[in-house]
Amino acid sequence: MTISDFPLRYESWFTPLAVPLGTGPRRAGIRISDGKVSVRMGWAFHAEIPLGAIRRAGHDHGGVSGWGVHGFGGRWLVNGSSRGLVRLELEPAVPARAVLLPVRLRELRLSLEDPEAFLAALRGAA
Repeated sequence: MTISDFPLRYESWFTPLAVPLGTGPRRAGIRISDGKVSVRMGWAFHAEIPLGAIRRAGHDHGGVSGWGVHGFGGRWLVNGSSRGLVRLELEPAVPARAVLLPVRLRELRLSLEDPEAFLAALRGAA
């Protein structure tokens, strides 16, 4: 199977804060391979999402009020930027780890360097 890697987008001011915390660009990203989407932001977030659980994927034009890993009630935001956002809607909910705790994902918002390429790769992998 083809492996496709996609970096998370980081704002230039946020990177120097994220790197010492272990959540910087070298420890973060998205990979599509083997029938799943793997999402990681250092120690703070990790999920393995089966492609079959993705009910909808698209651009996300909603605002953000923070950078890093944030969420509650199955809705999570993993971002280093407020630009390049995509939203994945999941059913059934998928297990993940957020800030070292087990969570269930129903919606995941991500900031990507190239959201168009990511969405195209998702369509091709489905």
